[in-house]
Amino acid sequence: MDVKTNGNISFWYADIGGIPAPRRSLPGDIEADVCIVGAGYTGLWTAYYLRKADPSIRIVIVEREFAGFGASGRNGGWLSGGFWWSREKYLKTSTRGGVVDMQRAMAGTVDEVIAVAEAEGIDADIVRADNLNVAVNKPQLDRALAEYGTMLQWEMPQERIAMLDARETRARINIRNVQGALVIRDMARVQPAKLVRGLAAIVERLGVPIYEQTNVTRIEKGRVTTDRGTVRAPLVIRATEGFTPGLPGYERAVLPLNSAQIITEPLPQSLWDEIGWKGYELLGDYAHAYCYAQRTREGRIAMGGRGVPYRFASKTDVRGQTQQATIDKLRAILDRLLPQASGAKIDHAWCGVLGVPRDWCTSVGLDRETGIGWAGGYVGLGVSSSNLAGRTLCDLVLRRDTELVRLPWVNRTVAPWEPEPLRWLGVHSMYQLYRIADEREEAGLGHTSRLAHLADRITGH
Repeated sequence: MDVKTNGNISFWYADIGGIPAPRRSLPGDIEADVCIVGAGYTGLWTAYYLRKADPSIRIVIVEREFAGFGASGRNGGWLSGGFWWSREKYLKTSTRGGVVDMQRAMAGTVDEVIAVAEAEGIDADIVRADNLNVAVNKPQLDRALAEYGTMLQWEMPQERIAMLDARETRARINIRNVQGALVIRDMARVQPAKLVRGLAAIVERLGVPIYEQTNVTRIEKGRVTTDRGTVRAPLVIRATEGFTPGLPGYERAVLPLNSAQIITEPLPQSLWDEIGWKGYELLGDYAHAYCYAQRTREGRIAMGGRGVPYRFASKTDVRGQTQQATIDKLRAILDRLLPQASGAKIDHAWCGVLGVPRDWCTSVGLDRETGIGWAGGYVGLGVSSSNLAGRTLCDLVLRRDTELVRLPWVNRTVAPWEPEPLRWLGVHSMYQLYRIADEREEAGLGHTSRLAHLADRITGH
């Protein structure tokens, strides 16, 4: 499958005129009250809320590439407010009420992000939309029904979720062989690069310098060492998500899991008439090697999923370039779900990494002894979760006693990943088992493949 552009960070930057010119680098040794490492959503939201709360606080952001270089400028554009981590794992250090509070706080991020974007004049192609998770065989439908039941058990408002039958699902998006879908309301579609670049501009206007092309080589108590100088600050926030293993001392803190996307040429209205998708729903499925998709502002389909799942020793991609095999897999998913679009050309393909903690559950915190704070390990839910992380870090830095700082994801300790080659073997085994499980279910297996359960046990997913 030919593709016009492979890499070059992501299509989202091509959509706004290309990769932006870099800001200035760190000019040398400086001092600040708070130094934020990483200019993605997490770092920028943290700076935004801190500056709004206390305009006198001296904040510095240092970034190896440019604001929005990582997942913030490459993701699938799902402003979901979702909660797809293990509630049972959070229960080990919290209560049922605490987990429900966290679930509600996450859901509230959708309105919060939209409100800030409107107030600050950030045009990010935001469209409120439902999330449609489709099932195309019986095991997938069983998993959809199970998830629906779990959400009800965990006090998800009944007006936010519903199960659709095959006819109701096709009326929304004409998916081949669809048997039903779980719909989750009150989410939104965004253009990721527009959101992160708009947020960076607002943070700068608030007086926070963003020093780009500045490579952080070490984070220590009271100090961030870079190739351009040293920032001395009593508080340091690590907002590096999937790039965290590149920092000394954090090599096994998270696993940089690879995800990739393709995007079609703009489709003609006649084709959209066949497909539907009038509500701009966020589209996912219940395959084990799941996909995520959106209909863009200009009538393209962006389809994402797992490519090469993990590179040995936590290596990351080169400016978003992905493998041809990954492009072919994503094209096959698109053609399988929406054969109406099988003739559409692919204009762009790219990839990036998302941060995965050992227990696959996100966290945020601040160690008062070292002065080092962190947020991340979002496992693909960063567009919305990073906003709540920024607000929570703001409260932690300012020593506010709020509901946010008492949520169960705050100051969690997570075990590190195993050394190589164990983590490479584990992750690749997991996805091979998922692939075989999907093939067996597609071939007519009447229940969820046991191989998928084995895959989960191998990695603690």
